[in-house]
Amino acid sequence: MTDILARDPVKVLRAVLAQDAPCPEVGSGLGAVLAAVLVPLIMRHDGPHVLFTRRTEHLAQHSGQVSFPGGRREAGDASPIATALRETHEETGIAPEFVKVAGYLPRHITGTGFDITPVVGVLRDGYVLTPDPHEVAEIFDVPLPFFLDRANLGEETREWDGKPRRFSVYRPGPHYIWGATAAIMAALAERMA
Repeated sequence: MTDILARDPVKVLRAVLAQDAPCPEVGSGLGAVLAAVLVPLIMRHDGPHVLFTRRTEHLAQHSGQVSFPGGRREAGDASPIATALRETHEETGIAPEFVKVAGYLPRHITGTGFDITPVVGVLRDGYVLTPDPHEVAEIFDVPLPFFLDRANLGEETREWDGKPRRFSVYRPGPHYIWGATAAIMAALAERMA
């Protein structure tokens, strides 16, 4: 799959992703905050990679966690794409014109109250990384084949609000990817299988 993806990544992704944005009203009546993230793919000489950020330690929510660039929908955002591209630009410096959107993954509602629309896009050459030092401690990428190998997907359980919660986990190198970010990657890997 990664060989085919390297030849025409947007075409391949469009074949496996939803092309219509998930309806933002469904489920949002539960009081969840509407949000969107960009799942950015980078085409490197050795194949496709996925770009991630690691949040700074001082943030009030999800501090120190690995995530995709993204965040809350703002009143001026016309769509989940607009939210994902705006937030990506603010957090990483990647301007919207360097992102070719390929489609959507299913929405993910978190236990912390976010209703996330994952937008998948391919980064064009020429983008510049300028991380926002307030929000982003690190930007890194992981080869996509790591996530396509089901042996790399783990599951853990932790107690939260007095109840056990199970969640997906990936451990590429020194990084620990879990929760919503890992679930979104698992959804992409499932569609590409």
